[in-house]
Amino acid sequence: MDKVKLPRLIDPLKSAMKRSTYVGVYSTSLMERFVGSVIACEDNVFMDVKFLKDAQSLTYFLGTATTQATLLCQRCNHEFSHPINVEFCFSPVQGTDTEEELPEAFEPVEVNDHGEIDLLQLIEDELILSLPIVALHAEENCSVGPDDMTFGIIEPEQERKNPFAVLKELKRD
Repeated sequence: MDKVKLPRLIDPLKSAMKRSTYVGVYSTSLMERFVGSVIACEDNVFMDVKFLKDAQSLTYFLGTATTQATLLCQRCNHEFSHPINVEFCFSPVQGTDTEEELPEAFEPVEVNDHGEIDLLQLIEDELILSLPIVALHAEENCSVGPDDMTFGIIEPEQERKNPFAVLKELKRD
């Protein structure tokens, strides 16, 4: 499979009228925020994007992005490989009034003044959002098991006198 570099800026309306399909790669060297969020990653993100129009003549594009990243396990502090597969479905909008009219299946994406979207930045955002909040191995693959985790013994807290006990005695009188 040839590694065809995808364009960064794409006009979704023109692409949808032509029913364009883009299959190719983006270099992860262009994705500084994503590269900064992981220990290491593959050199390329493989993409497949289709631009279409639905029955209501709404322009949308859908596709997938796949890559492999190396993350740091927060339980054992060892690196592990994590596959990233992102599926997306966006509809271009200009202004905030058309966002409310979109069906739930479409995520709105803002176009620039020339009617184009920055597909590279959009995919980078999706890759970052797909990363786990807390990176952990699968329990069976992690070198730290439940028996290795100790948290210590918590001493019971000393009972303190209730500060409102004085008020209770005043009420009796």
